[in-house]
Amino acid sequence: MATNQLTIDVGHEEYWWGGRVSDGQQMPYGITDIQVDLSTDLHGNQACPLLLSSKGRYIWSEEPFRFRFHGGKLEINSDVGELKFHEGFVDVRRAYRHASATYFPSSGEAPEPLLFTAPQYNLWIELLYEPTQEGVLQYARDVLANGMAPGVIMIDDNWHEPYGAWTFHSGRFPNPHAMVDELHELGFKVMLWVCPFVSADSMTFREVEPKGYLLKDKTGNTAFRRWWNGVSAVLDCTNEDAVAWLHAKLDHLQTTYGIDGFKLDAGDLPFYEVSDQSAVQSSRNGHCEAWAKVGLRYPLNEYRACWKLAGQPLVQRLKDKGHEWGYSGLASLIPDGIAQGMLGYAFICPDMIGGGEYMSFTTQSDRLDAELIVRYAQCSALFPMMQFSAVPWRILDAEHLAFCVEAAQLHTQLGEEIWQIAQDSAASGEPMLRAMAYEFPEEGLEEMKDQFMLGSQILAAPVTTKGTRSRTVVFPSGTWLGDDGSVITGPSRHEIDVPLSRLPWYRRQV
Repeated sequence: MATNQLTIDVGHEEYWWGGRVSDGQQMPYGITDIQVDLSTDLHGNQACPLLLSSKGRYIWSEEPFRFRFHGGKLEINSDVGELKFHEGFVDVRRAYRHASATYFPSSGEAPEPLLFTAPQYNLWIELLYEPTQEGVLQYARDVLANGMAPGVIMIDDNWHEPYGAWTFHSGRFPNPHAMVDELHELGFKVMLWVCPFVSADSMTFREVEPKGYLLKDKTGNTAFRRWWNGVSAVLDCTNEDAVAWLHAKLDHLQTTYGIDGFKLDAGDLPFYEVSDQSAVQSSRNGHCEAWAKVGLRYPLNEYRACWKLAGQPLVQRLKDKGHEWGYSGLASLIPDGIAQGMLGYAFICPDMIGGGEYMSFTTQSDRLDAELIVRYAQCSALFPMMQFSAVPWRILDAEHLAFCVEAAQLHTQLGEEIWQIAQDSAASGEPMLRAMAYEFPEEGLEEMKDQFMLGSQILAAPVTTKGTRSRTVVFPSGTWLGDDGSVITGPSRHEIDVPLSRLPWYRRQV
């Protein structure tokens, strides 16, 4: 059924997922009231015009919509797109499969394998806005010296001349080719941070403005937008020539220096206006989507903000979290990761270990919580990907460092299996990280969001609360072999010991 307005009765014990990843902590919907507008702000992360029900129903639209759960009803409205309501699929997994096959079929491709088989290393927190060639190399050497596997290393913001130039800063990177060669010899692959902004007072701006590569505001003049690094013009990614120009710059970095891929940041809805003039008239969401399509050229990529494009081989990282235990920090990783999977984003990465909001590691470095960093690493270890930024060997004592290294080593040990799960996901379109209710839809696990499945065989039950040394794990039907050697038969609930040294996980026995 297609319409632009729907009111649906939420059934008894019916649960819903979808919309914005940033609302993952409030999922499943249907328990409390919530109101969301997908056309205004995605709150720094991915979103998709999809709502999925535990009773096998779903809503899809090609355009953003507003929805509200209130008083036992789901109300959905769209100003510009048809709402398509499907039902009769029994459970959430079958509903997801139908939605995926119908509206966002998988491309069959997965991103770069090294993203899954080893930890990632983002240099943001350690180097901030002053990355240097020697700082990058020292970080990589320290990774190996501390017993972690080489993986993808990401050189973040300000490695470059003014925004849009995408050339190495000659003072901080005197010989980028030699740097990349050494990183490759050490076993790393190299990503560079880029964004859709162009610095106004730059040669790049003077080059691209006359060509019509920049967004225009409602008056027809070049649009300038305030973002976290000041005020810049914005590349019009609906313009094929503008995208080709950017691809040429990025391709040049690959062929000249051996750069392997790119972290494509920004693209958030608030950086666009409904009245913007572009080569192809679009919405805020459409501009976000157009920026995400830029990265499809590169198997080694990362996004944080994304609209639609579920089923595509794009890495989607959770937004920067605080150095906190609650839903602004560590406790958000699992529910937000579940939300990513339910929205079709299979290739996901949690936020940087310890939290990506850098102020905690600079102005408040004397108040860092060693236990939190360990639990962050453990929770990340059984995600499809894990990412370090603040280096644990700088901020932790030997005991806590060892626990973080163990988490990284576990991810590496399971790396080939995780990569196989990624390939299976690319073939099927199903999530890599799955809600318990997705994998076991008949066992009443809809409200569970402190444990998850990696693929169909690995059950992860990390600790996400401070001081916890025991926790309850819910085991679905089947036989489960634990990391501690225990064998447990489900369905059952067990209280287990979780000393700081332990990440509890279990493998389903067949």
